Amino acid sequence: MILLIKLLLAHLIGDFFLQPYKWVRDKETKKLKSTKLYLHVLIHVILLGILLWDVSKWPIIAIIGITHLIIDATKLIIQKNKTRRLLFFLDQVLHIAVIFSTYYIFTNTTIDFKSLFTEQNILLITCLAFLTQPVSIIMKTIFIKWDISKLTKGTESLEDAGKYIGILERILVFIFIIANHWEAVGFLITAKSVFRFGDLKESKHRKLTEYILIGTLISFGIAIITGLLYLFLMQ
Repeated sequence: MILLIKLLLAHLIGDFFLQPYKWVRDKETKKLKSTKLYLHVLIHVILLGILLWDVSKWPIIAIIGITHLIIDATKLIIQKNKTRRLLFFLDQVLHIAVIFSTYYIFTNTTIDFKSLFTEQNILLITCLAFLTQPVSIIMKTIFIKWDISKLTKGTESLEDAGKYIGILERILVFIFIIANHWEAVGFLITAKSVFRFGDLKESKHRKLTEYILIGTLISFGIAIITGLLYLFLMQ
């Protein structure tokens, strides 16, 4: 396991600490002609060599270094402005996948996939999935009867910001509950209330205040019930 940790550490240092933003811009501009691309890969190889410090591990270093170059080069070739965010995450997923695959291949470690699909894990995944898009749709359906577009005119927020905030807060509440940290739920509610207080005070609209309060209570309520249901089923 220590080998896997070292491989991941080398990736984190190389990709996020030793890659200045100006290097990223240079690679995006010059693509395969950018010397920063090859310097970036060389840094990864050097980091792997230092952290592993074992000549017998050279195949691992070679595979990760070569695939890193191929993945980064491919991303630069096909990347467009509208796909930058998607390709960034896809790029990271591929790098991590290569690291895990290389580790398991060269250490002869086997993965017991059956142990991953236990009753507890499946229930946990189901609860987390439910608290994301399904609950967002449920809440959107509930609020169809109220049109607050006039109340928020001129103060529109980022696109889908409320949706993502709701998803994150429900997941956090669920995690706090199954970890038996109810005080953290109270802290989260308080924190959200403080941030929302300024908006509500400035709006001076009772309808908007009620709309936000109802939405918050429903969102937290669903997360709490889901967490309690998970604990009950796991007993």
